[in-house]
Order: sequence, then C-alpha cells, then structure tokens
Amino acid sequence: MSDPNSLRATTSFRLERQPLDLRFRSTRLAARQWITPGYVRIRLEGSDLIGFDSPGSDDHIRVFFPDIEPGSVDELRAAPSREYTPLAWDGEAGWLDLEFALHGAEGVAAPWAATAEIGAFAGVGGPRGSMLITGRPDAWLLAGDETAVPAMRRFAHLMDEGAVGRIIVEVVDTEHELPIDAPAGVTVEQVHRGGAASGTALAARLDTLTAADRPNGDVFGFVAAEQAIVKTGRALLIDRWGLSADQIVVKGYWKRGESEYHAPH
Repeated sequence: MSDPNSLRATTSFRLERQPLDLRFRSTRLAARQWITPGYVRIRLEGSDLIGFDSPGSDDHIRVFFPDIEPGSVDELRAAPSREYTPLAWDGEAGWLDLEFALHGAEGVAAPWAATAEIGAFAGVGGPRGSMLITGRPDAWLLAGDETAVPAMRRFAHLMDEGAVGRIIVEVVDTEHELPIDAPAGVTVEQVHRGGAASGTALAARLDTLTAADRPNGDVFGFVAAEQAIVKTGRALLIDRWGLSADQIVVKGYWKRGESEYHAPH
C-alpha cells in the first residue's frame, strides 16, 4: 500500500499553516468607495499599520468599533468587533483596504462602514495565522457570497496567466454583481439569489457540478458563504470530485442569526 504522505509529496501544491504574532493597532477611516449599493470598500490609515502584513489570501483580522477611542488594548478588545479578510495594504505607507458586504442596517460593522465620518477610529487585531499555498494548483474552484469576495480576489491574484478554473460569486442581482479579475482560462460567473436567503443560489449552482466538471490534476477548492454552504461545498469537492480535505478550504464566513459567529481559521 502506498504511503499517503508520499502521495501528498507529489502533488502540485500544498496548504501550509503559518502562525503569526497577534498585534492590535489603532487606525482612522481615511476613505470610502461604494462598489455596489450593498458593498463598500474603505481605507484605514495610521502609523500602527506600518509593518502590517497578511500572507494568506483567506486571512482574518478582527476590526473593533468602539464608541470612543480606547485608552488601552483591554478597552479596545472589549469593544464590538467583526472579522474581515484584508484586501490590500501597504506596510510601509501605513494603510489597509477592507471590503464590507452590507446585509442590512443592523449591527455595528455595516452602519460604521456605510456612515462613519472620515477620521473615525477603528481598531485592528491580527491576523494571528495564515494559510499559504505553496506550489501551483493545476486548477482552481473558488465559490462564495459577497463576504468571501475579498478572499477570492486575493486567490485570483495568485493565479498566473496559464491558470484554469472557475470562480462563482453569489450576489442579489445584476446591480450588485462583483466582478473579479482573473486570467482568461478562469471563468468568472455571477449567480443571482434575488429575494432568496443568502447562500441558497450558490448551493444550487454547486449542486449542478458533477464529477465530469472536475478539472484535471490537483485542484484547489475554496467555498465560503453562510455556514450552511459547508455541507454543499464538501459534497462537491470531496464526495463528487474526490479532492483531499487537506487541499481545500470550505467554511462558513458567517451564520444566519448569530452576529458573534467566528469563521474557523
């Protein structure tokens, strides 16, 4: 019988975990750009962001939204907070870009992203660890709702000109589509959920993919949306496509009805 470790050593890529030192940083809102009526990009700036780095495309940081500027790290950590994937940053100039999917006016993060005054304070913690792709996948499958778009943008940035695969983005409708730049060999598809619950249109689309749709070679699969997508994503990638669990990422980025839900790292 073949040694599974020797089989893994011959694959075209691996996913490797890298721990990072956890730091907390003070920042200010510097700019806001509306991408769609329900999706906004913001820029945070501050000297604390000098040296910031986020090695993994699926990294999570925690953004804190205190009512008043905290006087200590303990006060900062006690403030309301949510997790986000860094989109872009400059660790020398001291800025960080984040994207927010605005599911509604409730909660703390969406109203802040949409309406906070320029100069408003926000704290940033992390990332505390990264998942890195070493090597080159033979093909890619990225699928997610709006909350996963920053990660999918970053994964797409890793692709070379010869990359092949598929990116599926679930949004409300045409007005809310979120294009992702990808090489010519990677199909980017927008699926519309209309008034249906988040994740349902994405799940339905993934259910249509069969074993015959599996790309050749070692495929990296990434599926992230509302927590219910996990079952559907694993059914496709592991059951129908036969991918190894240690070469895919399938997770709930958020959970319906639980504002304090933490995405697994």
